[in-house]
Amino acid sequence: MTTTVLIDREQTITQGIFVMFRPNSSSLRLIVSGAAVLAVSAASVTFPVQASPDTDGRSGAAAKAQQTYRVDARDIGNVVKLDLLAINDFHGNLEPITAESSSGRINNTPAGGAEYLATHLKRLRDKSRANGARSRTVAAGDLVGASPLLSAAFHDEPTIRALNRMRLDVAAVGNHEFDEGYKELRRLQHGGCLDDGAGADNQDSCPDGEPFPGARFQYLAANVIKNRTGRSVLRSVEVTKVGGIKVAFIGMTLRGTAGIVSQDGIRGLTFKDEARTANALVPRLRDHGVESIVVLLHEGGFTTDSSVYDACPGITGPIVDINDRLSPRIDAIISGHTHQPYNCSLPDKKGTPRLLTSASSFGRLVTNVHLLLDRKDKDVVRPAAYAQNRIVTRDIPIDATGITRLIDRYSELVGEIANAVIGQVTQTITRDQDASAESPLGLLIADSQRQFSGATAPGDDPPADIAFMNPGGIRADLVPEPDGDVTYGAAFTVQPFSNYVDTMDLTGEQVLEVLRQQFSGDNAASPRVLQPSGLTYTWDQSETGAAKVVESSVEVGGEPIDRSATYRVAVNSFLSDGGDGFSIFTDGTNKYRGGIDLDALAEYLGDNSPYAPLLTNRIDVQP
Repeated sequence: MTTTVLIDREQTITQGIFVMFRPNSSSLRLIVSGAAVLAVSAASVTFPVQASPDTDGRSGAAAKAQQTYRVDARDIGNVVKLDLLAINDFHGNLEPITAESSSGRINNTPAGGAEYLATHLKRLRDKSRANGARSRTVAAGDLVGASPLLSAAFHDEPTIRALNRMRLDVAAVGNHEFDEGYKELRRLQHGGCLDDGAGADNQDSCPDGEPFPGARFQYLAANVIKNRTGRSVLRSVEVTKVGGIKVAFIGMTLRGTAGIVSQDGIRGLTFKDEARTANALVPRLRDHGVESIVVLLHEGGFTTDSSVYDACPGITGPIVDINDRLSPRIDAIISGHTHQPYNCSLPDKKGTPRLLTSASSFGRLVTNVHLLLDRKDKDVVRPAAYAQNRIVTRDIPIDATGITRLIDRYSELVGEIANAVIGQVTQTITRDQDASAESPLGLLIADSQRQFSGATAPGDDPPADIAFMNPGGIRADLVPEPDGDVTYGAAFTVQPFSNYVDTMDLTGEQVLEVLRQQFSGDNAASPRVLQPSGLTYTWDQSETGAAKVVESSVEVGGEPIDRSATYRVAVNSFLSDGGDGFSIFTDGTNKYRGGIDLDALAEYLGDNSPYAPLLTNRIDVQP
C-alpha cells in the first residue's frame, strides 16, 4: 500500500524513495512505497549509499544505512531514477532445482525457477514504477548452454522464449553462448530453424514446425571480433534513453573464452581484453552524448564467504583487476561467470566507488541496482548508487506470462527422449573426488570413451589405449531411478555439452606432457586432474608444477610407459581442441572424430549393466 506523508521537519523514513516538493513551501511530500532508507528535511533528501567491499554483514543493510548522499530539495526534479534488474548464469534452468541441492537454494532458502523469477521481476518492475523510477532488465552472460535437457534438447530455444516473456532487455554473451558456435548464437539472436533432422543427436530445433522468433532482447559481444572483418560478431553497445538521458550498456564475455569452449564453433574469432575493449568505447560514446555507462561482463570474482550474498567479503579474482583498469567514466559493473553472489563498491582508478554485483546463478537471485541520473550532466550520480541482491523465493504465486504453458509444452515434447532407459547402476555414481582428485563418475566416463565403438577409426580395433576426461565436463552426479534404471535425461544432466569423442595418436612423451599440464602452465594456480582410463600414475603433493608427476610411476595397460611408443588416446572434442590448458592434445596425429560423448556412456552402460562404481585407484598421491 502507498502512503503519502507530509514532512515539516527532519526525520528518518524507513520506506520510500519517491519525493515531490511544493515550490515556495518549506514542506516536502514523501510517497512511502519502497524499501530504501533515507532522511528527509525541508532542505534535502538523503539517499542510501552502497556498502564498502569489506562489509561482513549478511545483507549489508547496516553499512548501507550508515552511509548517505544528500540531494538539495530544489534539485530533486533534476534527477531521473533508473532501476536495473540483473541476472547472470541462468544456464537454461527453466524448472526449479530441488532445494536438496545447493544449486537450488540460497543458504537455506529454496530459490530459482523461471516461473518464480518472472514473478519477482514483475514485482520489482511494479515497485520501481510506484517509486517513480524507470527499469531495465539486464543479464551478464551464460543464459544458455550447459542447460538441462528440457532446454538443451531444443537448442535452448525454450530458454530464449522464456527470457522474452520475462522482458529481458539486453544481455552480454558468456562463454556458454558459444557452445554450439557463434553462428548458432546469431541464430538465437535473430531467429530461424536448424535443419537438424527433427531430432538428430537427440536435439530438435523448431519442434512441430513452429517457427523460432529469436531473442527480443539484444545480445552484446563487444570483445568478440571476427578476424576477417575486424568487427564484433554482434552489437557491442546498446544505448537506451531513460527520461531523456542516454544510458549505454557495454556487453562482453571473458577474454579466456577461447580456452574453455570447443574450437570448431569459434574459428576465425578473437576474444579481446575486457578492460581495453570497454575503455576504447568510452570516448566514442561520449562523442554521442552518452555519459551514463554500465558494463555487463561475463567474468567475475570470488569472496571468502559465499553465504554472504549481499556484500563482497575478501573479494578476489579477475574482476578486481578488470575494475582497476576500467575507465572511471564507467559507472557500474554487473558481472557473472563464477556463479558467486556479491554486491559492493570498489574504487575506480580515481578512487571513486563504483558498483560491482553478481547474482549467483540459475535464476536464484536478482540484483536490484538503483541509479540516479543527473539531468544536467547526463551522468550517474555515483555517490547515490546502491544495489540489493534479492532471493528469488518460491513462496509466491507463479507468473501469469505463459512460462508455465511453455514449460509444460516442452516437457511433453522431451519426455520420450528423457525417459528412455540406457542402463542400470547399483547406486548413485558421484563426481566427488578423493585425495588424489579421482572420482567414481570420472572413471566411468573415461572408460566409456576409451571403449566407444563410435570413436573407432576405420581399420582400428577398440578399445583405445588411454582415455582422459576433464572433471569440469562432469556437471552432476549420475542419479538412477529407484529401481536402478539410468534414463537419458539423468545422463544428460551429467554431460550436457554434446561433445564428440575424438581418438588420436600420441607418443609416450606426449602422454607424459598431458600429465604435466595438469599442474603447470594455465593450470599451475588451480590444477585440473584428468580422469584416466587405461593409465595409472602417482603425483607428489610436496612438489610444484610439472614436477608433481612421478614419471617413473606411469603405466599404460599395466606396463611402464614407453616414451617413444605411439598410443591411441580418446578424449572429448573440448580437450582435443586444447581446452582447459591441455594444448598438447592439439598436436595429436591421425585424429578421428567419433560420435557424441553421451552415446559413449549409453553404450557402455548398456554393455555393463548393472554397473557398480569402481573401487580401484588409478591415481595415487604422495603426501
